[in-house]
Amino acid sequence: QVQLVESGGGLVQPGGSLRLSCAASGSIFRLNAMCWYRQAPGKKRELVATLTHDGRTGYGDSVKGRCTISGDVARNTVSLQMNSLKPEDTAVYYCNALGAGEYYWGQGTQVTVSS
Repeated sequence: QVQLVESGGGLVQPGGSLRLSCAASGSIFRLNAMCWYRQAPGKKRELVATLTHDGRTGYGDSVKGRCTISGDVARNTVSLQMNSLKPEDTAVYYCNALGAGEYYWGQGTQVTVSS
């Protein structure tokens, strides 16, 4: 069994920054990628950013230029630096890991952007 634990969420004012972190543990043979998703109330879960085992990154259109994903998939850790946050970034952020044909999810961490 694989567990993902996120940390770093909270309340931030518009224009502020937050850093989310995620660590995977358990019966991990090898992860191929680690990602961040988010889900706002009443909306579908959307991909925020991806980090592959060979260091490639990708971002959703809504966060390009404002977020940076980093980490080491081989060490089962990933972080998401979010800058210039907007109220529409308010959501539960989930860490996701792709193993050998299986997806694993964290419990989520709330990010609220409000003045």
